[in-house]
Amino acid sequence: MPTTRYALFGNPVAHSLSPRIHTLFAGQTDEPVVYSKKKVEEARFEQEVRDFFSAGGGGLNITQPHKQLAANIADHRSQAVELAGAANTLFLKDGQLYAENTDGAGLVSDLLLNLGWQIEGQRILLLGAGGAVRGVLEPLLACRPEKIAIANRTVAKAQQLVEQFEARATLHKAVLEASTLEAAACGYDIVINASSAGLSGAIPAIDKAVVDGARCYDMVYGEGAAPFLQWAAQSGARSVADGLGMLVEQAAVAFYIWRGVHPRAREVIAQLRGEA
Repeated sequence: MPTTRYALFGNPVAHSLSPRIHTLFAGQTDEPVVYSKKKVEEARFEQEVRDFFSAGGGGLNITQPHKQLAANIADHRSQAVELAGAANTLFLKDGQLYAENTDGAGLVSDLLLNLGWQIEGQRILLLGAGGAVRGVLEPLLACRPEKIAIANRTVAKAQQLVEQFEARATLHKAVLEASTLEAAACGYDIVINASSAGLSGAIPAIDKAVVDGARCYDMVYGEGAAPFLQWAAQSGARSVADGLGMLVEQAAVAFYIWRGVHPRAREVIAQLRGEA
């Protein structure tokens, strides 16, 4: 079987673990896959995508800042892409470009399967109201939590997401509400940091009491997650976790979409943690 090329497009991509993850998946499954990463400027993005597939590429992962653009140029968008307004996975089928978003599935798999956290019936606080939150809202709501609150520096942006996903929350019998970060209340079972402050290593402007007794998760991984998770642990969090598992799990979904084979994500997570 000939080797098929896959890649990550974004800017920046220098520190991405995606090539390592997919190389490990290929080794597990004996799939003939080679995976690379490429820094792509926005003005060149669509042409680079077309060129990649014209040259026989099998599939692309897309990271920031091109996820919205990836959704826009696709001929077909999954429901996950339509709801998220962004895509992180592209592939060709019958000459048509298909877009998928595996971020939310990756987060839910990490919370449920790797960490053993319960979502159904739980009260969840999401910190931030940007693309990262929009991309995971529907998969979280589908797990039927009691409530999801979106806390953001500007409440209007959080309220926009509440209005956009209100029908989905009703469908899944969950309460969905918005607040400012400063007004975030206590009593949550899970607190997930997806704020822009977290990307810069700053602590979101919430009271320590908000994380006391909660399970706290940061959607970034490694050193980027350390400030929030250390602060949460010192503030009484029940347990803390970074987003490495989410990264590997969303990659596993993409690998399955491309190859039709389920890799063993948990083994790869353990190996990457051992290499850190």
